[in-house]
Amino acid sequence: MGYVKCARGIGHSLVWLSVFCIIANILLYFPNGETKYALEDHLSRFVWYFAGIVGGGLLMLLPALVFIGQEEDDCCGCCGCCGYESYGKRCSMLSSVMAALIGIAGSGYCVIVAALGLAEGPKCSDSHGVWNYTFANTDGQYLLDSSTWSKCYEPKHIVEWNVTLFFILLALGGIEFILCLIQVINGVLGGICSYCYSHQQQYDC
Repeated sequence: MGYVKCARGIGHSLVWLSVFCIIANILLYFPNGETKYALEDHLSRFVWYFAGIVGGGLLMLLPALVFIGQEEDDCCGCCGCCGYESYGKRCSMLSSVMAALIGIAGSGYCVIVAALGLAEGPKCSDSHGVWNYTFANTDGQYLLDSSTWSKCYEPKHIVEWNVTLFFILLALGGIEFILCLIQVINGVLGGICSYCYSHQQQYDC
């Protein structure tokens, strides 16, 4: 069934995307490869929301595994429901819709937190050694003016670090969101088509 192959393809893609989200989120804790900024609570507050680890990462693995298992899954056993294999496949496809909704929630969380992290900017030390959110009141305009990034003295290149990784989380979360939305449509269509097919079987008998 084409709907099943589509679901499995989406599932495999989500596994890789979730792994990349987790890696990107972990890197946010170690600017320049150092741990002291995390220990001293000098990281952006949005880093601690675990958007990539939980939202775009671990939470995304659940729908991914459900989608990958679609070819074998059959809610009513290997012979389907009431003697019709398509009944079981229909149940399986519709259950994938629920899993996709979980994925949409997780990826949506990842996108929102990443966007907020980009808008607020990193927590950094200014020329006087004071730690604050230098770009918090710029409404994200600092992203378009790299000449202002030098206002952050420590950690070095923290603006580039945060912008790159939060943007990666934003992009990956957006792709996950789209894939899960596609699976919602795919699952609904697969369930409807299986329903029509099962009725055709009944009439043929």
